[in-house]
Amino acid sequence: MRIFGKGRHRPSASWRQATDRAFTLIGDGRYEDAGALLTRAADLEPWLSESWFNLALLHKFRHDWEQARTAGLRAVALLEKETGAPDWWNVGIAATALQDWPLARRAWQAYGLKVPGGVAAAGEPAGMELGSAAVRLSPEGEAEVVWGRRLDPARIEVLSIPLPSSGRRWGEVVLHDGVPHGERTTAAGHSYPVFDEIELWAPSPVPTWVVLLEAATEADRDALEQLAADAGFAAEDWSSSVRLLCRTCSESRMPSDEGDGVHLDPHDHSEPGHPGPLGHRTDGQLWVPERECGVAAPAALVRGLLDGWVADSPDSRDWRDLEEVC
Repeated sequence: MRIFGKGRHRPSASWRQATDRAFTLIGDGRYEDAGALLTRAADLEPWLSESWFNLALLHKFRHDWEQARTAGLRAVALLEKETGAPDWWNVGIAATALQDWPLARRAWQAYGLKVPGGVAAAGEPAGMELGSAAVRLSPEGEAEVVWGRRLDPARIEVLSIPLPSSGRRWGEVVLHDGVPHGERTTAAGHSYPVFDEIELWAPSPVPTWVVLLEAATEADRDALEQLAADAGFAAEDWSSSVRLLCRTCSESRMPSDEGDGVHLDPHDHSEPGHPGPLGHRTDGQLWVPERECGVAAPAALVRGLLDGWVADSPDSRDWRDLEEVC
């Protein structure tokens, strides 16, 4: 097969050596050195789409979206197949990061996804109905898996209230990678992919608060979460929703347990008997009234929200130690 007057051939030994060495350096975080080698490989074999795919991948790791878009477009220009190539997915991520919506639409469609309105439509791709997913915030740091709504193939709106250590807030939109690292399953049998965050795409103006609740029953706790949702914000009982997992467990297929009932989960590395982020387990029989709760709400609203919750049932509810944490 001939492409632009050049014959398709196997990459040279020099190309393979440079590429293999570059990916070893990428694994060590030495992106500049890897970039020099991948640029050399592209000079050696400019007719290989893999040369430009690898460069686009490196630029994605570096969050250099202009260069990722340029290299990605060179890669897809040399593809032999029309749809389904991962080269197009990388182009879609770069285009989304740059808000180049015409290119993003073209990339997702070329990958084989249905894009409402087609390539000619203006604005960001909406209505793709990709459903829910989980995203791993700060995957190279204190990684935390939270739930969100997929806006398109490269963005998730965070719907959980992240812990303050993540530096993320409820309602933020994060750019994420295309290959899932792990799954979360539900008792109903549904499974959801866990994507790794690449970077923050759109910040949220809504601060995160931590508060200690006295909730006599689960129904009292649920009432606060519903009250916050009705106001257009969120509350989350971290004493139930948080569990600590090692990296291997987090990146595997895991049940999306929320801490109710008897817990014999061998993958849970929390400390039993400690409510909040240090442990989500009880003895399975006793409801613990003291709950550590995250609240996502404006400063002008959060105290009124909590006071309103208490006023609805003052004998079974109370709160204290409200603190803004993110």
